[in-house]
Amino acid sequence: MIEETSAGVVLFRKENEKILFLLLHYPSGHWDFVKGKMEKGESANQTAIRETEEETGIIDVKFLENFEEWIQYNFQYQGEIVNKKVVFFLGETKTKDIKISNEHINYTWMDYATAMERTTFDNAKTILSKSYKLLSKTL
Repeated sequence: MIEETSAGVVLFRKENEKILFLLLHYPSGHWDFVKGKMEKGESANQTAIRETEEETGIIDVKFLENFEEWIQYNFQYQGEIVNKKVVFFLGETKTKDIKISNEHINYTWMDYATAMERTTFDNAKTILSKSYKLLSKTL
């Protein structure tokens, strides 16, 4: 079994008193958040910042304190089982127009209810729900 650790960001921005979340459309068809593998010597936070810039071009991310959520899942890659652990942070940006990488086919900014419908995986829905709950208390 291969062990893999990644870091990601639930990105949001405010527009006319609304909170909008960024979802990326992956070639396999699912909608999810920015995330990627940690490189040797990187902290989870550094990975999240690097992946955000690589996948979206966004460099103005302000992380909210007290939000660090871990998920874990398995998938198969070239006949091997991969045990993946991903830590998600919650980050605010003022950037609206992004430049998606070739890892994605589209992106969208959505309000919470629409994002919950669009997000593909249950663990991503859980992270989104926890993000929204924290934002509802702090903003």
